[in-house]
Amino acid sequence: MSEESAVLVIVDGANVVGTVPDGWWRDRRGAAERLRDSLVRRAGEGLPGLPGPLELVLVVEGAARGVASVPGVRVDSAPGSGDDLIAELAAGAGTGRECVVVTADRGLRQRVEAYGARCVGPRTVRSPDPGGR
Repeated sequence: MSEESAVLVIVDGANVVGTVPDGWWRDRRGAAERLRDSLVRRAGEGLPGLPGPLELVLVVEGAARGVASVPGVRVDSAPGSGDDLIAELAAGAGTGRECVVVTADRGLRQRVEAYGARCVGPRTVRSPDPGGR
């Protein structure tokens, strides 16, 4: 399956990282890297209700900027607001491609849904992995 036909999944890194009170605020970049690494296998295996392969894009902002992409997960650093970049990516997905945004941010959900994106909550990527391991 080509990247253009895979479901585009955009992960709101700051929002997802912030859902687990594990001390992420002491090392935002490290928390973003751990999230990125946990997403790698999901790119191939998929997420609940979304079989793989997926095109996964993790959007980071602030102190997490500069986190590198890895095979399976592209990391985009927002020059300003992560929400603005996520909305731009959702708008750019086009009408013929399924786009899913992972966030709990209500305002962002409204913005991306206006572009035809579907939203799921952070638990979708924080739940046990789809392979049952």
